[in-house]
Amino acid sequence: MGIQRQEVHSLVDRLAPSQLAVVHNLLEVMLDPVSRAIANAPTDDEPETEKERQAVAEATEWLKHNKPIPFEDVLANRGLTIDDVKKHKESE
Repeated sequence: MGIQRQEVHSLVDRLAPSQLAVVHNLLEVMLDPVSRAIANAPTDDEPETEKERQAVAEATEWLKHNKPIPFEDVLANRGLTIDDVKKHKESE
């Protein structure tokens, strides 16, 4: 384990700044317990219900006749902004 760790450190030291940023983000995701739990979660094997099928069909039909509603508009209708979402996420 020690030799492998040293090799990883050596490789990281040779990365360009843009590559280092990517590796940094990857390591954060790998070490984040929620991301790890999601990545290791089993595939949803629960059968789709008739109610769910109907809801998807209704949404699909609605989109044939309407433009999608931007997320920013949904937030604005509730008195929120993207910055509010970002601040909330940062506080978690």
